[in-house]
Amino acid sequence: MPPTSQTLTAERILEATEEVLRRHGPAKATVVDVARALGVSHGSVYRHFRTKAALREAVTKRWLDRTSEALSVIAGREGDPEERLRIWLRTLFDAKRSKAGDDPELFATYMVLVDESVQAVEDHITDLTAQLTRIVHDGVDAGTFTADDEQITARAVFQASGRFHDPCYATEWVRPEVESELEAMLELLLRGLRSR
Repeated sequence: MPPTSQTLTAERILEATEEVLRRHGPAKATVVDVARALGVSHGSVYRHFRTKAALREAVTKRWLDRTSEALSVIAGREGDPEERLRIWLRTLFDAKRSKAGDDPELFATYMVLVDESVQAVEDHITDLTAQLTRIVHDGVDAGTFTADDEQITARAVFQASGRFHDPCYATEWVRPEVESELEAMLELLLRGLRSR
C-alpha cells in the first residue's frame, strides 16, 4: 500500500529524492517524480519542503552531513591529537573518494546540487573547521601543537588539504600515487603544527 501523507516523513522524502536523482539526474528529477516514487501527490511533498530548491538543499545537506557525522566522532575522541588529525584527514579523503568512485552518477548529481546549495556547503565547511579547531585546541593544550590562533590554524589545515577533499579534484583521486601524496601532505602539515 502506498504511503499516505500522514505516514510520509521528511526522511522518506529525502531517501526517495536521492533515488530519483540517481535515476534521472538533477536536470530531469522533479518534485512530481519524487511524489510518484512515493505514491503520493506532489502536494504531500510540498507540505514537508515548500519549494523544489528547499528539497534539493535538504538532500545536499543530508549528503554532506553523513561525512560530518563520521568525522565528528574522530574529532571528539580522547588521545594523541597528532594521530586524531591524521585519522580525521584520511577519513575525510576516504569518504569523499568513496562518494566519487562508488556511485559516479549520484556524485555528478550532487556536484550540481552543491553548486546550488551555497548555505549547505558553507555550513558543512563551518562544521568541519570547528572539528579541526577542536583537534588543534587539544594539541595546543597537550603541548603537541603550536598555534597562535587555533581557529585560523584549523582553517589553514582545511584549505591546505583541499586537494584531498575538495570534489573539484575528484578525477585525481584514482591516480595510484595519490596515497603517497596524501601521506606527504599529512607529514608536512603535522611537522608544521608540532611544538618547537
